[in-house]
Amino acid sequence: MKKFITMLAVAALLPCAAMADDDDDEDVQFGMAGLLSAKNKHDLEPIQLSAGMPLTQAPWVLKSGSYYEFEIQGDGSQELALVGPEFFRAIWIDEIVVEGLEIRPLGLDSIEFDEAGEMEIGFIAIKPGSYYIKIPGSTGDSQRLEITIE
Repeated sequence: MKKFITMLAVAALLPCAAMADDDDDEDVQFGMAGLLSAKNKHDLEPIQLSAGMPLTQAPWVLKSGSYYEFEIQGDGSQELALVGPEFFRAIWIDEIVVEGLEIRPLGLDSIEFDEAGEMEIGFIAIKPGSYYIKIPGSTGDSQRLEITIE
């Protein structure tokens, strides 16, 4: 039974059909890494955490089933946090890397920078919809990142 469950878990990570690659519209065949394969990975614009500065230059448009990585860069100008519980529940977080330390959480609600630093988050977009990440208590559009998962 244990061997059967392990085989099911591995099969869930291996897609049965080819998926289109946005860059060149050719079919991509995934290898043994499935959704975590390098061919399925996309880098997003970093989020800048700095007092009074916009988080990013443009909204993110993501494709469900694709793997994404982004950095959050805090300059230490102010103690700042990011919240986006609905977004964090619509994705599967592979890992968060802080100063070379890899964290593999079951979920995430918010992130806070008390001082200057950088972190990288890798995730798979899962649930289509419209989401956001924002600095709590802020009202300006530049302090909010709109995210669409298609």
